[in-house]
Amino acid sequence: MSTEPDRRLIKLGETDETVADVAEDIRGRDVRDSSGNDIGKIGELLIDADERKVRFLEVESGGFLGMGKDTTLIPVDAITSITEDDVRIGPSRDQVAGAPSYDPALVAEPDHYAATVSYYGFMPFWSVGYRYPDYPHYA
Repeated sequence: MSTEPDRRLIKLGETDETVADVAEDIRGRDVRDSSGNDIGKIGELLIDADERKVRFLEVESGGFLGMGKDTTLIPVDAITSITEDDVRIGPSRDQVAGAPSYDPALVAEPDHYAATVSYYGFMPFWSVGYRYPDYPHYA
C-alpha cells in the first residue's frame, strides 16, 4: 500500500525548527535578479511537511511600514548565488512581477504553488527525478 507524500508547505517561522547554521538563514536578505535589479526582501522560507527542506522563498516588495506590500513565492531552484547581503535569482524582475498571485491562505495547497513552479519552468519537487539544489552552497 503506497501513501501519497505530504506536499503541504509550512513557514519555517511558524515551526519549532531553525536553520542549522544561523549564518545560512537568508530571511531578511535582499533579493536581486541576475542584472542586479531589486526584487524585494525574503520574509519567510517555506519548507515541505515531509522532508523539511526549503522549497520557496516568500519575497516581500514595496509598501511602507508594512502597508501596500506585495508578496510572491520564488522557488528555491531559482537561486543562483547567496552572499552575506543578498540572494541572486535567475528570473528577471519583470518575470517575478508576472508570477502567479500569492495567497497566504492557499500556501499549503499543492495546486497553488504547482502553478508557481510551472511558471518559472522548474521541475516540481515532488516529481520523480527531482534533484534538490545545492542550497545554500552555490558555485
